[in-house]
Amino acid sequence: MKINLPQTIRWDTHTNSLYFIDQTKLPLELLEEQQDSIEQVWNSIKTLKVRGAPAIGIAGAYGLLIGLSAKQNLDNHTFMQELKKQADYLNSSRPTAVNLSWALKRMVVTAEKIATKTSAEIFAALVEEAILIHNEDREICRNIGKYGLPLIKEGCGILTHCNAGTLAVSEFGTATAPMYTAHEQDETRPLLQGARLTAWELQRAGIDVTLICDNMAAYIMSQGLINLVITGTDRVAANGDVANKIGTLGIAILAKYFAIPFYIAAPSSTIDLATPHSQAIIIEERDPQEVTHFGLRPTALNGTKVRNPAFDVTPHELITGIITDRGIIYPPYAKNLQFFY
Repeated sequence: MKINLPQTIRWDTHTNSLYFIDQTKLPLELLEEQQDSIEQVWNSIKTLKVRGAPAIGIAGAYGLLIGLSAKQNLDNHTFMQELKKQADYLNSSRPTAVNLSWALKRMVVTAEKIATKTSAEIFAALVEEAILIHNEDREICRNIGKYGLPLIKEGCGILTHCNAGTLAVSEFGTATAPMYTAHEQDETRPLLQGARLTAWELQRAGIDVTLICDNMAAYIMSQGLINLVITGTDRVAANGDVANKIGTLGIAILAKYFAIPFYIAAPSSTIDLATPHSQAIIIEERDPQEVTHFGLRPTALNGTKVRNPAFDVTPHELITGIITDRGIIYPPYAKNLQFFY
């Protein structure tokens, strides 16, 4: 049965045009926005119009094409300098998710391999590489679903956190790939990505979805309604520590207490063996107004001190397994991640 899934990122091969679904408008409005400049792509990533670790990697690859499309008349040396400058610029938009830097580096390496060719030829190769990155992500998500599916039993209650579905990647999502029979969904404040995005996606796909807020998870678990937790991740360190949307650590601790299996769904591009452990992961701090305001309405006094980390780190000791496109990885992660990757 064909599932009704939104197309988060769209590249028009006939016109070399890039389009993102503006996720800040969901679920009330489904709006596709054309990206006309590299500055617009940077802003779309920074302001979460496009978000999710794999998706911003794909967006970054295509964003380079938008920035370079008018520079194909430059000599190849100048073109290469411009490519690296624009890659660094795009990489500055979101520091925690490794996929963005991974995709941009891959684009730069692709160009470096043919740096003696004309700028137009290099650009054509970059278009092919960006499309390849996008297509590979589709296949990775399908494989995560294939390997994670045996974890889901008839009548299984599944909890996820934030959004690691279609809107965060290219097609099936990561955490949602194996859970089209999911019964429980968890909301993430202050941006409500569970409510606005995950629940919206799964409802469109015809899935039975129940929405809860972050601080309801312990009670729902205590009622025996959750049998399995699967979340996505923005970076997996070499020792198995994972960075994911803020609140994931608390859910992992609760799952440990209630003896509920806690799995991470991670595409290959999110596994960062160059990052040894959680202390080496940069945690992005976002605008305080995301906490002090709901929409445009203030919910705290002016001058209230705010911490607004967008992510937290779950230590590997709390993780039952990591569902990847190559299979499920179990402890010891420091050894087995090296074996798989």
